[in-house]
Amino acid sequence: ATRLADKDVTLWSNAAAVQAKIANRLGWLDAPTHFTAQIPALEGFGEKIRDAGFTTAIVAGMGGSSLAPEVLATAFAEIDDWLKVRVCDSTDPAAVAAALRGLDPKNTLVIVASKSGTTTETLSFAAYAAEWIGAAVGGAENALSSIIAISDPSPCIDGIPGSEKMLDRFLNPADIGGRYSALSFVGLVPASLLGIDLDPLLAAGSVAAAELREPEPTANRAVALGVVIGALAREGRDKLTLVVDAPIDGFGAWAEQLVAESTGKHGVGVVPVDGEPLGAVAQYQDDRLFVRISLDGGRPPVAADGSSVETRLSELAAAGHPVIELNLSDPIDLGGEFMRWEIATAIAGVVLGINPFDEPNVTESKNNTVAVLGELAAAGRLPELAPKAVDGALQIWVDDALPAAFSDDAVKLVAGQLQRLSPRGYVGIHAYIATTPERTTALTSLRLLLRDATHRASTVGYGPRFLHSTGQLHKGGAATGWFVQLVASHPADIEIPGKPFSFGQLVDAQSLGDARSLVDHGLPVLRIHLGADPDAGLAAVESLFRRALNT
Repeated sequence: ATRLADKDVTLWSNAAAVQAKIANRLGWLDAPTHFTAQIPALEGFGEKIRDAGFTTAIVAGMGGSSLAPEVLATAFAEIDDWLKVRVCDSTDPAAVAAALRGLDPKNTLVIVASKSGTTTETLSFAAYAAEWIGAAVGGAENALSSIIAISDPSPCIDGIPGSEKMLDRFLNPADIGGRYSALSFVGLVPASLLGIDLDPLLAAGSVAAAELREPEPTANRAVALGVVIGALAREGRDKLTLVVDAPIDGFGAWAEQLVAESTGKHGVGVVPVDGEPLGAVAQYQDDRLFVRISLDGGRPPVAADGSSVETRLSELAAAGHPVIELNLSDPIDLGGEFMRWEIATAIAGVVLGINPFDEPNVTESKNNTVAVLGELAAAGRLPELAPKAVDGALQIWVDDALPAAFSDDAVKLVAGQLQRLSPRGYVGIHAYIATTPERTTALTSLRLLLRDATHRASTVGYGPRFLHSTGQLHKGGAATGWFVQLVASHPADIEIPGKPFSFGQLVDAQSLGDARSLVDHGLPVLRIHLGADPDAGLAAVESLFRRALNT
């Protein structure tokens, strides 16, 4: 623990080159102290924006740059007389349109958050939002007075077009990695706009950081959590199942990206399972670690059958499944929880023998997306994956590892693909569609159908958001994932200013690029085109899976 507090890079590697890279990724350990000195300026900024008449802020970011603000925006949504904060971390045109729906461009602040300054999704939305604001305020130059940027110092900040003319720029220390940035400007600038009291938020983070120097092992809660996560993963309990109260339930998605991207590499890793309603004991293998994060006065999730999660967790614990219980007395304690999980993830990396601060496989899907967009430029249209079966409006494609004998019809195709599930694997559902409550409900129903029928852990990610979260784990972790891609048409596509492709073409290129990457790793991919109506398509997909599971 004290070695981590002292930033001892030999914890993770003996290679000098790797140590040098890790040394430039440990600034998050100092974040509570460093940014406490920035509180007066941050709170002054928040007051200035509020007093200027802004009512809503939209965070354009991916991965940690969007998920930490989303946690805070949900947890502190009830604060009156401050801005409301939305997040746009999708390139689906329906999601882009929804991010701006109902807003007055004259009262909307756009936050462009990109550590590298080159994030395609972030810059695409920023360009569209700038044009949207510009149409209301007299042009693109005037629109920059409604946009701020969060990035690293030059050359990173220079990659964000027009940043030098924006309303403000916030430059993070370069040694804070994106997924470890919750208590940096990435989380604190949105927090200042939400009206959150930053003093206790960062004080909670400081307390968690100080625990690293506690001589008593039981006082090192973050270290203990990391050791347990890492040790159980090595023993086969690598499905970290998070059960989180509302309104802090967004913390599960934030922890998912932190743990998955940090640990999923070199054939090992921890698979976070967020938002999966608890089932009966009989529906689980012995590959789970359950972590219950409760909030005093919070709203617990319900189990899949509507029963209490506390009852389900007691049954699981009695059956021998490990259950860790964590409690927050107030949402402001999220400052400590962010820090605690960052420490725990770093320690889990030590136990697993990997570097938790790199992401060696993330660029694969990015490069494949660039290649697909190159094919679009050359041919005037995106490449297509010819369906191997059709079921009503559904068009179904699978990778070529599935024997042709299964491709007589859609049910046989899906049933054959289900036979390729790894014995102790997991199901990953990747939905490249706009998020709505109804679609999340439909996807939850599908994941529970698959979990209960196969006894495999299930995960759901909206694309391309998950590519900056669990995408690293899918390609770099243990090769036990079984993937379903859900894509749809874009009847109301949106052009991206300054680009030769639209948002719809971009999200389609991202789904194709990730499919290629997964196949290159020998992983099973079932790709289903939902048609022009994603909601009807999702209902049809569940019906198809029910028939396939009964064959």
